[in-house]
Amino acid sequence: MLEPVAAAAETAPEAVTEAAPVKFSDFGLSPAIQRALEEQGYVHPTPIQAQAIPVLLQGRDVMGAAQTGTGKTASFSLPIIQMLLATANTSMSPARHPVRALILTPTRELAVQVADNVKAYAKHTPVRSTVVFGGMDMKPQTEILRNGVEIVIATPGRLLDHIEQKNISLSQVQMLVMDEADRMLDMGFLPDLQRIINLLPKQRQNLMFSATFSPEIKKLANTFLNNPRTIEVARSNQTADKVTQVVYKVEENQKGALIAHLLRQRELKQVIVFSNTKIGASRLARALEQEGMKATAIHGDKSQQERMAALEAFKKGETDVLVATDVAARGLDISDLPCVINYDLPYNAEDYVHRIGRTGRAGASGDAISIYSDKDERLLVDIEKLIKQTIKRGDLAGFTPSSRGGEERGERGGERRGRRTEDEGRARGPRTPSAYGSAPAPRREKVDPWFLKPYEPASAAAAKPAASVAPAGGSSIIKAKPKLAFLLGGAPKQ
Repeated sequence: MLEPVAAAAETAPEAVTEAAPVKFSDFGLSPAIQRALEEQGYVHPTPIQAQAIPVLLQGRDVMGAAQTGTGKTASFSLPIIQMLLATANTSMSPARHPVRALILTPTRELAVQVADNVKAYAKHTPVRSTVVFGGMDMKPQTEILRNGVEIVIATPGRLLDHIEQKNISLSQVQMLVMDEADRMLDMGFLPDLQRIINLLPKQRQNLMFSATFSPEIKKLANTFLNNPRTIEVARSNQTADKVTQVVYKVEENQKGALIAHLLRQRELKQVIVFSNTKIGASRLARALEQEGMKATAIHGDKSQQERMAALEAFKKGETDVLVATDVAARGLDISDLPCVINYDLPYNAEDYVHRIGRTGRAGASGDAISIYSDKDERLLVDIEKLIKQTIKRGDLAGFTPSSRGGEERGERGGERRGRRTEDEGRARGPRTPSAYGSAPAPRREKVDPWFLKPYEPASAAAAKPAASVAPAGGSSIIKAKPKLAFLLGGAPKQ
């Protein structure tokens, strides 16, 4: 009877130790970094942070996989800042601030998000950082780079532009980070990545973080990672547990009407709607605006200023619905985002994980709504196969799928075409009824009356050539030479 009690007594302290949560203060970070974390409200690290930070502080290469929104950025940013403090200084000389850490991201939005986080974590340290990406003037970026920075966050294309202009040197880089590496491969950045890697010193620490790891990513990792430590806090391609997923099946021409219905029924604010095409995103945003909703579109055809303005308005709550292509599927970090809607199911099943990862971040709850039609059945099967779960089919309560929306659009389109045809008809002038069913009547053009005059022969004096001159023989008549202009030697002989 006493042995079980003793065993329980021996195991009790161990159970208490395991239950004790890890704190950022346990990592031995600099007081300056710890102060910045406290200002951000960080106390307990997420699972990926708790596992990755100690390993990175040891200088090992890491290949980390975690769900989107679990804090990957802090898991590599904090160790980088901590290790750079050994050489950090307040000198104004650019030579004292070489680039020692390079963070590559696939999109501008993700680059800006990472840069904001790094700047917040290093605000009380002398470590300098900057971000460079395309779509903006290079001159301000060049000035910052030439003044010296220790951490550079960049997209591959713009980084190579600065390298070609000799605005940046990578000869002293000690740490390389590839964030969302799978997305960079999807976007065709592999040649650029290889060029950048070839410019780096051979001795460096390499970090690769992503929400998913495909066989292609693992193949890339084998080319430059040195005996990496693999950290995977969740099953590969798994979605967050606190995100409620549901799909609704409607006709293709009913998708827009269903989204408007769901937004009104649930009174949703701060919603991201994903479309597969740029033109589809623009059309849906306009349609929602016509329904009286505050909506805007963001996609690759818009300038960087327009995209940043749209994101800023969305974050401030000035816009309720952000219709985006997958250009915004990575890098958007918006707190308390309640819902994500897939207007189109993604062609790549892995993009589904990243899309719905915009909600339910850092342990919060959220909703992921997807809309599909008969032609999307295969895409849905691929998604459920990837995430290894069946997504709940939703009940369209209060919404009756019909062809009304499509008919209305067709009627309105017909009315617009009719009005346009009628307006063009007015511009051309009156038409006879028979002209609508037959070939158009020939157009009558104005005729100059001068061309209607009868033929009048020239006068005899004008028609008769100059007097013929008979030769000395006198029998035949030789035609007179044609008159020549004075400038061509036709002046009469004196």
